[in-house]
Amino acid sequence: MNANETLKQWQQAQGLPDYLQEQLAILAKDPKWVEDAFGQDINFGTAGMRGLLEPGTNRINLYTVGRVTEGLARLIEENGQEAKKRGVAISFDSRYHSREFAQISARVLGAHGIHVYLFDDLRPTPELSFAVRHLHTFAGINITASHNAKQYNGYKVYGEDGAQMGPEDADRLFKLAEQVDDLFTVKAAPVEKLRAEGTLQLIGEDVDEAYLSELKAVTVNPAMVKANASKLKIIYTPLHGTGKMLYDRAFRQGGFTNIIPVPNQSIIDPEFPTTKKPNPEYRDVFDPGVALANKENADLIIATDPDADRMGACVRTAKGDFQVLTGNQIATLMIYYLLTNLKEKQQLTPDYELITSVVSSSLPLKIAKDFGIKTKSVLTGFKFIGEEVDRMNREHDGKFLMGFEESYGYLFKPFARDKDAMQGALMFAEVASYYASRQMTVLAGLQEIWQKYGTAYEITRAIEMPGIGGQQKMAGLMAKLRREKLTEINGMPVVKTEDFLRQEETENGRVKPMTGLPQSNVLKYYLSDETWLALRPSGTEPVIKAYVGVNKPDIATAQQAAADYQTALAELLK
Repeated sequence: MNANETLKQWQQAQGLPDYLQEQLAILAKDPKWVEDAFGQDINFGTAGMRGLLEPGTNRINLYTVGRVTEGLARLIEENGQEAKKRGVAISFDSRYHSREFAQISARVLGAHGIHVYLFDDLRPTPELSFAVRHLHTFAGINITASHNAKQYNGYKVYGEDGAQMGPEDADRLFKLAEQVDDLFTVKAAPVEKLRAEGTLQLIGEDVDEAYLSELKAVTVNPAMVKANASKLKIIYTPLHGTGKMLYDRAFRQGGFTNIIPVPNQSIIDPEFPTTKKPNPEYRDVFDPGVALANKENADLIIATDPDADRMGACVRTAKGDFQVLTGNQIATLMIYYLLTNLKEKQQLTPDYELITSVVSSSLPLKIAKDFGIKTKSVLTGFKFIGEEVDRMNREHDGKFLMGFEESYGYLFKPFARDKDAMQGALMFAEVASYYASRQMTVLAGLQEIWQKYGTAYEITRAIEMPGIGGQQKMAGLMAKLRREKLTEINGMPVVKTEDFLRQEETENGRVKPMTGLPQSNVLKYYLSDETWLALRPSGTEPVIKAYVGVNKPDIATAQQAAADYQTALAELLK
């Protein structure tokens, strides 16, 4: 069917909720919206699906959620009765309709006789990852759009290892979902029936306690924390989301009792009224925290995004104002502290491993090399970090120290297999305690690292390409770059190119195969001035991610150079 035929099917559907009927009546007057909302199915990949909360097959709503869940149910049935018994854990965040989507997912699975563990209230994403492993379920579902604006929601599927579902199973799930001819006929069993027969089981405090128990191991130097935590006042904001559920208990058991929440951002609110986007990389989300920090004479603000998988920080400068740290800067501070602590305890061995993504800062790798430990760069997506942890365990090849991505994602203890803002918040508070023990601020600690290893600075930008033609435009631009093979960017010669889709590395005109990583639509360029740049179309959003990393003598020069290279990339993508 074409877009208008599909629209007509929706308009004639029985039982459409009032809010969807009202949206449809208004939005369907715009032919461009109709083509975008009904002209294709919403994309589903290894990161799940994410979209606007509107009617349509290219949107997030009860029916697209139901269809994908039907695909998951059929995938589980293909894996036999044992997979159905193990079942699925389901969590949700604070967004509009998240609870509703979680419940319809549980009902669709229940209609197939698949056991469901449904959280009784919103919970952090990493706790869902933990729950899959803790309860030994076959899969997990997380209803969240992470740090996107309030108009969005999303749906993530997790495999039995607690990481986001791998490409093979994700592709199979989507193909099975596509076999659903009529979204409006997906069967969903009544909640009361599922509860009565024991198919649907609520979880909550029981899993909270198990997760919090594991969190205790994140702190690596409790004695140092005990001696210095009282020197810190930490402002914390959950950005209206799931971090509120556990932060107080997590910090207190970690030895941090002087935690002051931001009142107006500690209200669970799907409007995210204090932010444009509830993303801890943006300065404006810290404004209420900065005002509170100045009132309380605090030097550190920690923020977790609404599903509490990303953690950001804002620190006081020598001038007395506040500066938002990048994800790479936070990771730099963390890895330096972890290695310094191990060395001081005489526990540093060369079999420790740092895992990061191919688009994250090179500075933590330089630090790791200086301390003599192993490093591994993997594709973007925490599931790849989880796969490397599994490989290390399986082959008894090394000890996992830390995994991170530049997009504010960190992991230290792999009881969860997704980025964990609760772990990140605890580790960053410990880093701050370490510098407090040396009568230093966190920013002074970062500057000390730069003096030793050089000033690295990175900028990541999302170049939006919205609309039904967005995916085609992104594909065309990446194909053009592969054909034309850039030899310079912003006047600086390209000395090496890595094409993760073609699995080719080109250096000095010579092409050789790349090994060790799966295919991915990523291009990475290395320039003669030690700059690296990368381009990666997002799998869940209509954007191309543009990454730049520079190495310069000082921060001002580095920031300007990174900005200039980002401008050059934006020109290339016009």
